[in-house]
Parts: sequence; structure tokens; C-alpha cells
Amino acid sequence: MKFLRRLAKAPIGRWIGVFFARQLKGYAQLRYWKNRLRHEGELENAHYKYFYTSYFDLNEEDWAEAVVLDIGCGPRGSLEWADMTKERYGLDPLAKDYLNLGAGKHNMRYVSSGAENIPFPDQYFDIIASFNNIDQVDDLQRSLTEIKRTLKLGGLFLILTYVGHDSWLAGPLELDFEIVRRFLPEFELLTERHYEKLAGGLYESILEGTAYDHANQTKRYGILAAKFRKIGPS
Repeated sequence: MKFLRRLAKAPIGRWIGVFFARQLKGYAQLRYWKNRLRHEGELENAHYKYFYTSYFDLNEEDWAEAVVLDIGCGPRGSLEWADMTKERYGLDPLAKDYLNLGAGKHNMRYVSSGAENIPFPDQYFDIIASFNNIDQVDDLQRSLTEIKRTLKLGGLFLILTYVGHDSWLAGPLELDFEIVRRFLPEFELLTERHYEKLAGGLYESILEGTAYDHANQTKRYGILAAKFRKIGPS
């Protein structure tokens, strides 16, 4: 036992702990998607277009000829609707595994990587989105730095995320609504909305539209939706 405690405190022990935590997180996420595939028969993606466009007061013209990145895209084909873009990428550490869940037939391009190391040049993207993912990254600060680095000046960043929940295997970060401040001053906050999490998932709760009651101090899930514009260098 003393040896194990010393090992856990040593650099190699901490590295082993992080490695296995990431492996377990990936396993949990992949198991979730396999269960969804068995339940649905085919992973649908028709709901995404509304959230990328009308919900954020955007239309297809705003996406025309844009270079786009979806962080933590999952295997549904979140950008399949966006055939007017110049380039459309889905970034996910499990991207290669998603090819076996139907992603291989999508027209968007999947990139196997986490948000901590986005494998694209500075100011490459016109629009970056992170829907239901930022609380699942391994290193929040590195991820935010990479988002700021790879978005063009004047480009848009769209985020939908859970906040206020306890850490769990697939969502290890405990975020609050103040995460929007961490994008400043490089980003300008254009819109910000807070919702209660109701029955169903993130998208269903947003469509239900129940505003988050900040006067209620009970610890519970909330949902943050925000749109930013990059106004300064990272």
C-alpha cells in the first residue's frame, strides 16, 4: 500500500492515472454511442441544422464558403447538412472508432484529436462550434487556447454545454456559467442564454426553453448557450 501511494504521487504515477482516466472516459463515450446506435438503428442528424443556424440567428448564407470545425462532433454527422461550406471538419478523439458506427459514409471529414491539440494552422476556421463537449475535454485551458488560436479574426464560436454538474467519467469538468469570461478579451460575447435541464438531453431542454432560475440555489444541471466573435489576437 505504501508503494502504491508513493507511486500515485510520483510523476510517472500521475501520468499512469491520467492515461487510464482517458482510456476509461473514451470507453464510456464509445459505449454510449454504441448503445444509441442499437436503440435508434441509425444515428440521425436532422436536428443539428437548426442549432447551427436559426437558433444562433444564422442562416445558410453565413456558412457559405466557410471553413468550419465541430469540436467533439460525435458520430452522427453533425455537419452533414452544411454542404454549402468550403471545408467542414469534425474533431473527436474517437473519430476513427466512429467510422464503424456509420460515420464513414458522411461527407464531412473526421479528424482524430482532442481539443487540446487542434491540428490546423493559426486562424484557419471561420466558424468553430462545441456542442455538448467542452465539459468533457482533458485540459480546459489548453482547449480554450487552441480554440482562440485557430479561429480567424471576425470568426464565430458557438457553444452549448452543461454546467453545474458533478464530475463523472465521461464529463470530468465541473463548469459554471462563468466559463464565458474565459473567452475574453480575445472574444466578444454576442449572445448568452441559460436554461434548466429538463427531461431528455441538452437539445431537448433548449427546445423546451425553461430559463435557468438563478435564485434557486439547489445544485443541479444547467445549460449554457453562447455565441462569440473573435475580435483580438490570441
